[in-house]
Formats: sequence, C-alpha cells, structure tokens
Amino acid sequence: MKNAEAVSNLLSSVATGLARLKGMNETAPLLDDKITIQFEEWDWEVGVGLYGLVRHAEASGDNELIGSIAAWYDWQIGRGLPPRQVNSTSPMLPLACLIDHVQRPDWEALVQDWADWLMTGLARTEDGGFQHVVKERANDGELWDDTLFMTCLFLAKAGKRFGRKDWIDEAIHQFLVHTRYLSDPVTGLWYHGWNFNGRHNFAKAFWARGNCWVTVAIPELFGLVGDDIPPFAARFLTSVLRAQATAIAGLQKPDGMFCTLLDDPNAPLESSATAGFSYGISRAVEMGLLPHSFRTVADKAYDAVVKRIGGDGIVLEVSDGTPMGHDLDFYRKIPNVPAPYGQALTMLMLVQALSEFEGDAKPRMSAAG
Repeated sequence: MKNAEAVSNLLSSVATGLARLKGMNETAPLLDDKITIQFEEWDWEVGVGLYGLVRHAEASGDNELIGSIAAWYDWQIGRGLPPRQVNSTSPMLPLACLIDHVQRPDWEALVQDWADWLMTGLARTEDGGFQHVVKERANDGELWDDTLFMTCLFLAKAGKRFGRKDWIDEAIHQFLVHTRYLSDPVTGLWYHGWNFNGRHNFAKAFWARGNCWVTVAIPELFGLVGDDIPPFAARFLTSVLRAQATAIAGLQKPDGMFCTLLDDPNAPLESSATAGFSYGISRAVEMGLLPHSFRTVADKAYDAVVKRIGGDGIVLEVSDGTPMGHDLDFYRKIPNVPAPYGQALTMLMLVQALSEFEGDAKPRMSAAG
C-alpha cells in the first residue's frame, strides 16, 4: 500500500540510481553523498532523465538537487554542445525549467536562441511538421511520436517563459500535425512513425514507449501552457488522449505491466512505458482530462513498476533506445538496459504519487546562484 514515506524513499533511490548512470547501460559509483550527475552525453536519454530530476527537485523544494543539475549544465555547456537536432533538444526542456530557479542570463539567452532555431532552422515535412532529425540521420520526410516530448514541450515552455505566443502556437500546431499522421482512428493508439516518402507508418507498430510519450506529453502541455491552448485545440487533444487511454486500459496485463508492442501479448514487458502510462494517466485524471475511472489503470501500473526497482535504485526491464523499426520483430528484439529515461519516467510517476499525499503543501524553492 502506498504511503508518503515509502514513496519518498523510492523516489530518492531512483534519483540516486540515475546519478549512477554514466552512459547507456553504464553505471559508476557515486562520486559523493550528494546526487552528482555523471552522464557524459548531451542527448535525449539524459534530457528525459534531467526533466524527471527537475520535477523531483521542484516537488520537494530541494535546492541542493537544483544545484547539482545546474553543475551538470555548466559542465556540458562549458565544453561545447553538439549540433542541434530533435534529440539534442531534449535537455533544453529541463534547462528551460531550471532558469526559473537560477539566475543565469547566459542560459536564458541559450534557451531563446534554441527555441528560435526550432522555428526557423529545423527541417520540416509536409504540413510543416518537425522532421525527426537525429545525430545519426536526417530521417527525410519522417514524423515520430517521440518528437512531441523531445522538442515541442520545450518550445511551449520557452514560449510561456518569454512571452512568445508564436512559440506556444507552433508547439500546439505540432501536436495537431503529429496526431493527424500517427494516431490510429480505429484503435486510438499511436504508430511509432510516419513517412511522407511512400506515405506509410513503417511497421505499423503500436510501440509502448512511443505511445507513453504521447500519454505524458499531452497533460504536460496543459500543465506548461494551460490557458494558452485555444479551446478547440484543448477539446481535440483531450479527446485524442481519452481515445488512447481507453485503448491502453484494455491492453494492460493482469499484473499491471504493458508489453513493448501494446497489442502483442507475447512481446516483452517494458517498465519505462508502464511508468509513463501510470504518470500520464494519473496526471490527466488530476487535471480533469480523463475521468476518475482511469485511476485503476494508473495504480496497477504503479504497483507493477515499483516491483521492478532494484535495490540499487535502477529500474529493471527498460528497453534500449529504439530507432524506427521496419518490421514488428525488430521491437521484440530490443534488449533491456539501465537507462536514464527509465529512471525519469519512474521518477515522474513517483513525484505524481507523492503529490497525492502532499497536496498543495509543498515547500517553496528559493533562487540559487
């Protein structure tokens, strides 16, 4: 049974597990008694992890953790950032949150410059979609569901922070474009990708973590920009989320887990997606985007993920980073690894669970230098 102390202890353990990750499938001893982030690459994996840490720090009022996150950004920015693309945009979302707590005009300028680049420099597909450009390839004409979390939430947050309605409007537009090509109207689930060159959804995979990015991203968009979402778009995205959540509810395993291919009961179980579904659905219920009846789905998923947190804080049964598959068997063969996004999605789930106990009685954070 959940209680505040148990959830808080789990949250600290998973955050410590993230601090031990030096790379994908690479752990290292803690450097000291504090959480010191050791992940060496600036890319999407750590970006998701840092967002989980920032949300944890904000929820707990932990200025020391904010300082540790700021130290990682100092290190990375000081040694030079990689070329800009969709996945390297992911760490910009936690940075856009971090500047609410630290006084760094140089980081504010970086956030604004990067957001402006998304508007003018990132390649576009038909209908103006953000092409899923990554470090390995340009992915010409391709839309991926990952993009909504990796780039659009940052653009919305930056727009809110700096009063740029055009950035917020573009982020919302991207949600609508991606919905058009990736959301299946029959099931309500989302395909991993769409290719305008051939006009197809690749393997037609209902990949679990890809779907969970959407389950998380829609409530996060509402949380980040709130009333700036036009009523018609809010109604539309709410209906999209409800259709997806309804489908997800029918595919949950008896123990609360989800398979890496949602509609294949024999595919491997996957913890990061299960944590994402728990968090996204719970948050959506709290915000009134989903009815309270969906709480059961979120609670069962929570219980299943908690059982997969190791004694060292590492979340187990998390599948490796997954590029676009051209057949379904590709997804079934992805190995499990310790990964920062598995830690982060679990932290978001735990932060949400803790908020149910704490309500609005959360400590206020002071600005750090």
